[in-house]
Amino acid sequence: MSRIRLNYKIIFHFFGLLLLFNGGFMLLAALISLIYKDGVTLNLFLASLATLLIGAVAMYGTKNHSKEMNKREGYIVVAFGWIVMSLTGTLPYMATESIPTFTEAFFETISGYTTTGASILNDIEVLPEGVLFWRSMTHWIGGMGIIVLAIAILPLLGVGGMQLFAAEAPGPGGDKLHPRITDTAKRLWLIYFGYTVAETILLQVAGMSFFDAINHALSTLSTGGFSTKNASIAYWNDNPAIQYIIIFFMFLAGTNFVLSYYLFKGKVSKIIKDEEFKLYFKFIAVFTIIAAVLIYFRADVSQSTIAHPMVLGEGESAVRHALFQVLTVITTTGFVSADYTMWTPFLTVFFFGLMFLGGSAGSTSGGVKVVRHLILIKNGFLEFKRSLHPNAILPVRYNTKSISKDIVFNVLGFFILYMLSFIIGALVFSMFQMDFESAIGLSASSLGNVGPALGDFGPVNNYAALPPLGKWWASFLMLIGRLELFTVLIILTPFFWRNR
Repeated sequence: MSRIRLNYKIIFHFFGLLLLFNGGFMLLAALISLIYKDGVTLNLFLASLATLLIGAVAMYGTKNHSKEMNKREGYIVVAFGWIVMSLTGTLPYMATESIPTFTEAFFETISGYTTTGASILNDIEVLPEGVLFWRSMTHWIGGMGIIVLAIAILPLLGVGGMQLFAAEAPGPGGDKLHPRITDTAKRLWLIYFGYTVAETILLQVAGMSFFDAINHALSTLSTGGFSTKNASIAYWNDNPAIQYIIIFFMFLAGTNFVLSYYLFKGKVSKIIKDEEFKLYFKFIAVFTIIAAVLIYFRADVSQSTIAHPMVLGEGESAVRHALFQVLTVITTTGFVSADYTMWTPFLTVFFFGLMFLGGSAGSTSGGVKVVRHLILIKNGFLEFKRSLHPNAILPVRYNTKSISKDIVFNVLGFFILYMLSFIIGALVFSMFQMDFESAIGLSASSLGNVGPALGDFGPVNNYAALPPLGKWWASFLMLIGRLELFTVLIILTPFFWRNR
């Protein structure tokens, strides 16, 4: 079998384009640094300049590239594109000496781009404003997908973007807002940007400073979880309005952005009839009720909050904390309003289980995704019927349409691969002398891009205690989890690099 011939020029040309995007956002962080006079403006500018120069050289050196991109090249661009972005994304941390070691800087950066929100920083509040803004910006870039952002301008390069979109979002959902993929990307980013602006304004009106508001809006819409405060959202526990605003936007970020487009077009019936949205809503409602009842009768919320005690009644506090924590785990945002591991052993296991749920397909959430669970549940029930009626043709239906067996097999394969990755992930973490609870929590949280885990890495702790090799392993799990396994793991197979 001969090895495949790749169009390396278009691959590196696209890497150059991504680096130009990265450098441009670093310039924005330098501007924030200049406005707040935090003393690291020059450092951030030099980091931006270096990234822009590398990107410009890569694009100029490959300007005569072929315009055609096949599926293999699309996978390579997506998988390695994230790594390239993460490598250069460490420069602001290194240049400002906010994170002095490369391993920790890379961990913080890839945790940002994959919207995991796991941090190695022990004192966030001492960081310069420009660095904090860059940290939140990595979430925002990664939230809707750095590749989807880039293909919005691919017509300028004469390159079609469908291969990249398929590699970036390989899930069973296939809704498009517009026949042209670049127009789809533009509409998605317009909605994404609009939500970010709206949340920033509302948070500022509710009592946050502008700087805190914009950072938390960037983290919320990307379902990332980086905060500007050591106590995360618990810092504002004496301001329920702020938490309810974040709850609302976490819910939106965990829904399919196509549904938001339908909402703005007045097609509400499409939202109401969407099976994944209905199940997503029911999951949140049922799980919130369970958690709220247990918190109210069994847990002491005031003892589990990280910052200020509650100011309203116990019933309201129980419901708000239950809703907040259910949403932050299901949508894999990772914000913290209280330490849920102190809310009874049942709720600790309960929230651990929610790490495997994930938000909707087409959202910025990580995890398995609700639509996959829905297809698995439907196929499971149909297997009972097939056992009784072996000759009957019983297709799985989603939104009144029959789903092909290929999609069902894809979902089954994904779920098996996801659970195997979780088990292997936990086994590797256990090799670093971690206890059982910490190992499975780290694996589930990293793979699902959740952030807070269990044990020594629970909601009130961070990942600083992980040994260097553990940080690299967690980074790998974050990457394959963000790109939904197949996109990265397929590159590691021998047949990917062969013609046949």
